[in-house]
Amino acid sequence: MFLMIYSCQDDILDKSPLGSISDTVVWSDPVLIDSYLIDLYAQTPVFVNDATSTGGPHSTNLVGMFTVNEMSDEATFGWGFYTRFEVANAKGGLLDINGGMLEYWELPYKVIRALNVFIEKIADAPVPENFKKVRTAEAKFLRAFNYFAMVKRYGGVPLITKAQNIDDSREELYPARNSEKEVYDFIISEMTSAAKDLPSVVPTEDLGRPSKFAALALKSRVALYAGSIAQYGDVQLDGLLGFPIGESVNYYQTSYDASLEIISEGHHALYNQDTDKTNNFKNIFLNEGNRETIFSKRYDGVSNGGIVWGYDFAQAPNPHAWGAGNKDAPFLEMVYEFERLDGSPGVISSEELGNSLWTIEELWGGRDPRLLATIYTQDTPWQGEKVDFHNGIILEDGTIQHEGSYSGEDGSGEVILAKGRDFQPSGTGFGVMKYLDPNADNLQGIANSKTDYIVFRYAEILLNLAESAFELGKTDEALEAINKIRERAGMPVRTSIDFDDIVHERKVELAFEGHRYWDLRRWRRAEEKLTGGNSGIRYVYDYGQDKYAVWLFDKNVETVYGNGNRVPLFKPHYYYFPITLSRTGQNPNLLENPGY
Repeated sequence: MFLMIYSCQDDILDKSPLGSISDTVVWSDPVLIDSYLIDLYAQTPVFVNDATSTGGPHSTNLVGMFTVNEMSDEATFGWGFYTRFEVANAKGGLLDINGGMLEYWELPYKVIRALNVFIEKIADAPVPENFKKVRTAEAKFLRAFNYFAMVKRYGGVPLITKAQNIDDSREELYPARNSEKEVYDFIISEMTSAAKDLPSVVPTEDLGRPSKFAALALKSRVALYAGSIAQYGDVQLDGLLGFPIGESVNYYQTSYDASLEIISEGHHALYNQDTDKTNNFKNIFLNEGNRETIFSKRYDGVSNGGIVWGYDFAQAPNPHAWGAGNKDAPFLEMVYEFERLDGSPGVISSEELGNSLWTIEELWGGRDPRLLATIYTQDTPWQGEKVDFHNGIILEDGTIQHEGSYSGEDGSGEVILAKGRDFQPSGTGFGVMKYLDPNADNLQGIANSKTDYIVFRYAEILLNLAESAFELGKTDEALEAINKIRERAGMPVRTSIDFDDIVHERKVELAFEGHRYWDLRRWRRAEEKLTGGNSGIRYVYDYGQDKYAVWLFDKNVETVYGNGNRVPLFKPHYYYFPITLSRTGQNPNLLENPGY
């Protein structure tokens, strides 16, 4: 039986606390209606950096929110027995018709079916009209977000907008795929409608629900994706995938208009409260409810004896209960993306890097302030101490000592921690600072992170506007939007702009927020950027000079730390994930994507 039928048998109303309450009572009581909808927010894990399940390793409870970063050219896995083999295989050219990476199909259809029930039932519910209008718009937002998570993976998927029942026609129970264009158009239309019915300001008691601007932000993002795919992608499977030639302009205009509406109304703005630009950028993600946040997944550190989410525990440096942390290990190339303070490129040649001794300030000081707000490395201050990645001491006689200590200096830092456990110590010499709570106690085990996760923020809207404006020939507006972000960061403004400048700014500003992987796919640049390895470094402390020698792992970090020595390889057909044999076997009307 097709999985969409399974989902309708697992109705949310069968779950506690609603299971013992009659259907009539539920749809007559605003409190119970809210309970129904709140549970569907909880069943939409992709809000948190594309985590894809509500339980197990792919959930926000464990490490699901890191996979999309590690699938990109931002980072590899610093440790983890949960998903590293899957990442290495999928990123190493072994993704096949069985799928298995970033899968998001069964759960969203379950949620979509429940949302369809909600939209149908609330229409006739004896509740206040404004309550009905707002909650219906929320349900549409949730449904659209789930469909977007699917369409960016698989292309066209079955578009189901009414609750399926077991006695429906075979055509309804075993639906064929709608085209990619139809799904994108549906999401855009739904968000146009929802934005009219959602409040501009969410009441305090409803924080965590979408506003009008959240709907516009989703519309901005979705239309930008559609425009890129229309411009750079190909039409395949007789129009099931891709867009007709020339339609990119319409989608760019839609994205531009939605972004401009958010900007023009002035409710949201860039966070710019701290004089120190590095601290200012950190605090975007730590000072909850600031004006830059358009929509966030809220956390308060309270759970029913389990895990709320494990971001701090997985990502932070030591001290750490498991001697691990550093889940995402950023590549050297990602670090180099951050320019010097004068706007010049941040790259150090391999020859210069490997043939000199360095202080950390000489290496990473004098750069875009967003660097040290985004990434930690050797000697980065943390909880009253300093991060220590070094692996060895160069003694006064020139020999290198890797273990033990010498005149009070340890032979190695975090790089060889967690011996005997199924962890991968950092292979790059860097970790992710963004979102880390400096007050989190990661010695407690898998701690409950309390920091909200931002789904949409104002800086992304400026970047969306910049890209869509550029593609529409509005170069001056694109330049202005980019320069607002650079000024906030403490970087010199640009006097002119090209597409690569926009690509660069998105990579730096939105690093490790789940955008880069999908950006490379929609721009059809993944074959270039996700094929071949990236670099990492080892710090070796020179005792006599009080500096570090830097050993470069040149273009082979993922070969060394991947499963089975997989070198990254992105094949042309990977721009769409496979529907998979299991799903096409259950529903013969589902057409498989090309190349699988």
